[in-house]
Amino acid sequence: MWQAYHCVSRVEEALALLDQHRQEARIVAGGTDLIIEMERGGHPQLEILIDITRVKGLDEICLRDGMICLGPLVTHNHVLGSALIRERGLPLAQASWEVGAPQIRNRATIAGNLITASPANDTITPLIALGAKLRLSSLAGERSVALEDFYTGFRQTKLRPNEMLSAISFPALHDNQRGVFLKLGLRRAQAISVVDAAIVLSLEDDGTVSDARVALGSVAPTIVRAPAAEIYLDRKRLSPENIAQAGRLAAETVRPIDDVRGSAEYRSEMVKVLVARALRQLARDSLDTGLPIDPPMLWGKDEARVKMGLPAQLTILPDTPIESTINGESALVGAGQQKSLLHWLRDEVKLPGAKEGCAEGECGACTVFLDDVAVMSCMVHAPRAHGAEIMTVEGLAESGALHPIQNAFIDEAAVQCGYCTPGFLMAGAKLLEEVDEPSRDQINYSISGNLCRCTGYYKIVKAFEEAGKAKMRQVEG
Repeated sequence: MWQAYHCVSRVEEALALLDQHRQEARIVAGGTDLIIEMERGGHPQLEILIDITRVKGLDEICLRDGMICLGPLVTHNHVLGSALIRERGLPLAQASWEVGAPQIRNRATIAGNLITASPANDTITPLIALGAKLRLSSLAGERSVALEDFYTGFRQTKLRPNEMLSAISFPALHDNQRGVFLKLGLRRAQAISVVDAAIVLSLEDDGTVSDARVALGSVAPTIVRAPAAEIYLDRKRLSPENIAQAGRLAAETVRPIDDVRGSAEYRSEMVKVLVARALRQLARDSLDTGLPIDPPMLWGKDEARVKMGLPAQLTILPDTPIESTINGESALVGAGQQKSLLHWLRDEVKLPGAKEGCAEGECGACTVFLDDVAVMSCMVHAPRAHGAEIMTVEGLAESGALHPIQNAFIDEAAVQCGYCTPGFLMAGAKLLEEVDEPSRDQINYSISGNLCRCTGYYKIVKAFEEAGKAKMRQVEG
């Protein structure tokens, strides 16, 4: 377990700590993978955690000299909400939409997804297809590494112990380029890839392919390219015959892994299917991107961005009291520093509303607001609460009056066993901040990370609809 949790105010402070502690240190940006791995006994060498989540300027997405640049705090929701990436880096936006649920996308960063280095991590595949490069920084300077050269094996990278990933960049798609990301999972949301594919094509005026990049995920120890398919597509039109052959060549390129999500034989067949399907979509050049136009983010008025950074670095040790504002009241808590935010709230602050249903961000029962952003509290380290504002389900009611979503749950009998209810209420309250009267699709998207094991979704969705109507009546009144 960690022995010091450093919240830095500048990148230079993070680099100095990395240089000092090397293998014993790890950067925390989203930390959604790291905390789960540590809870399961992984990373026993880690004694120092370096939290960069309150460093200003690291969550920016910009276009510079034809390159789209992402800072290390850019989250999946930031990507999904970026008009620039939707227009000129569509495969990355499509992949980000496939990751987790709103509460996870609000914390999980693209940089963290790349560093974790799982071959099933969705955003690696499109970024390789897009030709992404990484900027790796240390006190000794900076170096640039092509993303497809960054991985040396299963969950292994070229990142040195004293380096942090400080930027991701890739060429913005030109008018003659098209790209798409497709994924096969075992369910519609919160699913790990069985197979995924990203394709970026450059096309001549007559529809002939002049360049092709085909990347495949969850089929090998690392994300891989399909060079045979890429070479075959060169100088060819996207005819049904050529598309089918490219799919077959892509499938022949890989020797897929065999695991609980799918056999090697099944994966080979699905590579062929996904690549052909992706090429057919690119041939049609459809305006339908597969992305919702106005998805609920549950990210608060500042859109989960760092508006006020820390004035100075602070260090929390296992005996350092955590000072926070919880449900509008100041709290100074002297224990539980090495716990997750969820267990800290339940065990030390004595607020049992947030529940643990899975401890890995799958069920949403632990949803709270951290600095106005909906997050899974089981995936946040407790020291992140220091100097932060937190709201739990106990704080939804104001001046003794229940929140509209709480009233609607009562009126519609949307509570069964009640275990999942706090998470649904928190998701609903944040949704109603963003959308006065949400549509059925928006409701479903907002609760894609909340599981009801009593199968009570009909009444839950009805309660969301009625809460929206009640809010509209308040606005009109």
